[in-house]
Amino acid sequence: MSDRIDWNSIENKWIKKWDEQKLFQADPDSRNKYFVTVAYPYPNSPQHIGHGRTYTLADAHARYMRMKGYNVLFPMGFHYTGTPILGMSRRVAAGDSELMDTFHKIYKLSDDVISTFVEPIKIASYFHNEIKAGMKEMGYSIDWRREFTTIDKMYSKFISWQFRTLRKKKLIVQGSHPVGWCPRDQNPVSQHDTMGDVEPDFNEYTVIKFRSGDIILPAATLRPETLFGVTNMWVNPDVDYVQAKVDGEKWIVSKEAARKLEFLNHKVEVIKTVRGKEIIGQSATNPVNDSAVPVYPASFVEADSGTGIVMSVPAHAPYDYQALEDLKADKRTQKELGISVDVDPVIIIGSEEYSGIPAREAIKQVGATGQNDVKLEKATSDLYSREFYKGKMMENTGRFAGMTVAVAKNEVKQGLMKSGAAATMYELVSKPVKCRCGTECVVKLLSDQWFLNYGNKEWKGLAHECATNMDIVPQDIRQEFDYVIDWLRERACARKSGLGTKLPWDRSG
Repeated sequence: MSDRIDWNSIENKWIKKWDEQKLFQADPDSRNKYFVTVAYPYPNSPQHIGHGRTYTLADAHARYMRMKGYNVLFPMGFHYTGTPILGMSRRVAAGDSELMDTFHKIYKLSDDVISTFVEPIKIASYFHNEIKAGMKEMGYSIDWRREFTTIDKMYSKFISWQFRTLRKKKLIVQGSHPVGWCPRDQNPVSQHDTMGDVEPDFNEYTVIKFRSGDIILPAATLRPETLFGVTNMWVNPDVDYVQAKVDGEKWIVSKEAARKLEFLNHKVEVIKTVRGKEIIGQSATNPVNDSAVPVYPASFVEADSGTGIVMSVPAHAPYDYQALEDLKADKRTQKELGISVDVDPVIIIGSEEYSGIPAREAIKQVGATGQNDVKLEKATSDLYSREFYKGKMMENTGRFAGMTVAVAKNEVKQGLMKSGAAATMYELVSKPVKCRCGTECVVKLLSDQWFLNYGNKEWKGLAHECATNMDIVPQDIRQEFDYVIDWLRERACARKSGLGTKLPWDRSG
């Protein structure tokens, strides 16, 4: 006789008994009600370890509350809405080799099953059933009578009601806002629409217009208040730039920047290609003080970052300081390009943290050597944080003298924008971000688009209040809820393709 226990038979026995006794079916009675919800699984792949963790936590909490005497409703939904499944079906239709290998070697799917995946709904249905079977095998205490998908007629009516209600409360608004965008699908993208579930977050840059005759050399910056300390411009000598008419003005930007500007609704007409070397040695005018700033070479300038042209503030930017020091010592490069480097850092921000040139001291503190040293990133972060919160503008900044950096940053920007000496540009933070269809995403300025106004302060307050009254498992992620509520801003809530609920007031058919 074997002492070995047959765990599978025991497991199946109890799952069968629970099902026969309808233990998890929640109907109204005299007990206090308790509702358990959890993020719906997205059915574009089989169940994985992440699903196991997520739904086991929810199940354990549901069982615990039943043991405490509550009438617990634990339903399960499946998230069909959006473009990821559509993107996957397109990749199937195109015979994407990477996706085919995943289906064959990892998911162990037959060609007959894969061939049906050219229809998005077939993908969702197949993996929906696979995930549900896994949940049943796990013995989750779900009331399967309450199973639904986000494209069911009943659920769509619920979403339509939500949207009408939010619109009446002016929490769905129409306007122009930047969004992550898939150029192929012609749709806004969010985390679930991208490969690797990367949120297409972006920064807002101020583009400063430095003039060189009738040409503008635009530089994108997160720190417009440092414009008073600009000593030179940086251009990569080995990059192909373009001279283009941008909204009627002649700009020189990288080819990549010209494309990005088009998505931001600028009218861009490329005139000719200009090699980076051709720009070096020229001089441009700083719009805040009319000082002449020379254009110097720098290999760290990336064509796909900002405009491909960088304004140099060596007193307050460690990368700029180190690049300037390296170039001063590189007599060979100066001779080859016919330039003479004779500029020095200009300190414009005072802080108790630094007694000399802030960037030089920040570099020394982290022990960085050379402009390609990764330690410069920490030096930059440390310096910016200290100056932003504790720094004040000095006398050489004119009317901004005495202002904190936090205040001056916005004041300088607004003044430049009003005078036409600056523009706005948006840039993805974590590049590259790819849509699930395989296309690299960009930032697009959508006009006359419907947005959920998550930036509404009153709505944020109500959301925080609601979160406070919720049981969140595990408790240590409660701060994540608060964090997300705080950073959420306007988000596009309609798209032209993909599965989901039709916008209730859309009459386009």
